[in-house]
Amino acid sequence: MSEKKKKPQKLKARLARGFPDRSPGDIRATEEMMAKIKRVYERFGFEPIETPFVEYTDALGKFLPDQDRPNEGVFSFQDDDEQWLSLRYDLTAPLARHIAENFNDIQLPYRTYRAGWVFRNEKPGPGRFRQFMQFDADIAGAPGVTADAEMCMMMADTMEALGIPRGDYVIRVNNRKVLDGVMEAIGLAGDENAGRRLTVLRAIDKLDKFGIKGVKLLLGEGRWDGGKEGEGDFTPGAGLEDAAITRVVGFLEDNAATSVAETLASIEERFADSKSAVEGIAELRSISAMAETSGYGPDRVKIDPSVVRGLEYYTGPVFEAELLFDVTNEKGQTVQFGSVGGGGRYDGLVSRFMGQPVPATGFSIGVSRLMTALKNLGKLDTEATSGPVLVTIMDRDRIGDYAQIAQKLRGALNPLGPDGQPMGPTIPVELFQGNPKDFAKQLRYADRRGSPVAVIQGGNEKEAGQLIVKDLIEGKKIAETITDNAEWREAKAGEELVNEADVVTAVRAVLARHGLLGTGA
Repeated sequence: MSEKKKKPQKLKARLARGFPDRSPGDIRATEEMMAKIKRVYERFGFEPIETPFVEYTDALGKFLPDQDRPNEGVFSFQDDDEQWLSLRYDLTAPLARHIAENFNDIQLPYRTYRAGWVFRNEKPGPGRFRQFMQFDADIAGAPGVTADAEMCMMMADTMEALGIPRGDYVIRVNNRKVLDGVMEAIGLAGDENAGRRLTVLRAIDKLDKFGIKGVKLLLGEGRWDGGKEGEGDFTPGAGLEDAAITRVVGFLEDNAATSVAETLASIEERFADSKSAVEGIAELRSISAMAETSGYGPDRVKIDPSVVRGLEYYTGPVFEAELLFDVTNEKGQTVQFGSVGGGGRYDGLVSRFMGQPVPATGFSIGVSRLMTALKNLGKLDTEATSGPVLVTIMDRDRIGDYAQIAQKLRGALNPLGPDGQPMGPTIPVELFQGNPKDFAKQLRYADRRGSPVAVIQGGNEKEAGQLIVKDLIEGKKIAETITDNAEWREAKAGEELVNEADVVTAVRAVLARHGLLGTGA
């Protein structure tokens, strides 16, 4: 007997881990949020540019997560010339390449903003994706910390433009020169200590989460998540000596001083032997003074020596936009929402391509994380907008007539201004494209699409030069109160018979009744 031939297996539809799909509501909400951010950036004189998703791997440089393995931390491949290419890890390194390549054609200081997808080849998890969007603003060619101060003030304005009130956010500012001075003081200067420096900085960065006690453990032998040996996961520490731990903890405790002036004076005294730390303190004083004078006092832009930015290319001031309201995390714990963006000065990044120094500073917003924050605050509507006005099909042979009605409605409900731009929100009009044989299916389709109104024209209506405008929202309300078929037929469930010439007026009336009519329509 011959073996029974196996049916070929169907291809399984599956989403790659860490690469999210996005719904229409999320896309619209993102566009709305980014339009508000863009308006703030442009008020400060920034202009848009766009860089490609792919860069030569060496252009991303030694600041990759793992510089010895070009496909670790980033997604990389080789082209036909055996050159390594990588999907961009952030938007800053590609900007540095762009500035260097076009240096003779750009006007310094160069103010630019960019939005786009970035990619991380790392393990995905809850709220952690391999593909996510960033929205950056940068100034290149401005060596003074007034540019850094302006970045911080612009981010404060951005938070408020998005509806986040004062008291629910703060822009926290530190300086890598101060942190470098701390590293020097505990014997971790030099390239050979880069790994341990990073571990210490990560420990400092956990101050808000674990407190001084938890940071001390991470600076020493390490920390168990459960609080006791053997409980939960273990995070190895930096292995510092007690004296070094004491100096770091003292530095963090300086931040508890009652004023910015006292905090900076205490740190300056503690690390007076470090030229780097003293320079960093002076820069922080300048940023604080400019913010204060401009009306961005410590409730909005706050000097905070515990701020750490993870990337190694920062050379001066670093800053973070932090949201202060409480949320419940995946473990059911009440925690502050935390950071939604950050940045800093990176004076060496462009210079890698140049024979001259090119100072630069910038800020990056995590778009998805900021969207989550705005949803928590009720400042962002991710529900899909109202569905389309549906032109139904009663007679296949008159499809041209129905298309003409749909086109008439599209033009009338979505007028353009003198500049050719829409005068109000888009009101979609859809010509039914399914099987028109069963009219009830067309209305069920309209219901699933959330259509507020349907336009219906059978042979009798056409002969009389009329059509039916059916208010589907009102019809649903009427249907919920009717139990008798005769009563249903009598009510006509929100239907209105109008002349063909009056279809636009009738549809507008239904949309206005339910608050769906754009200002321009």
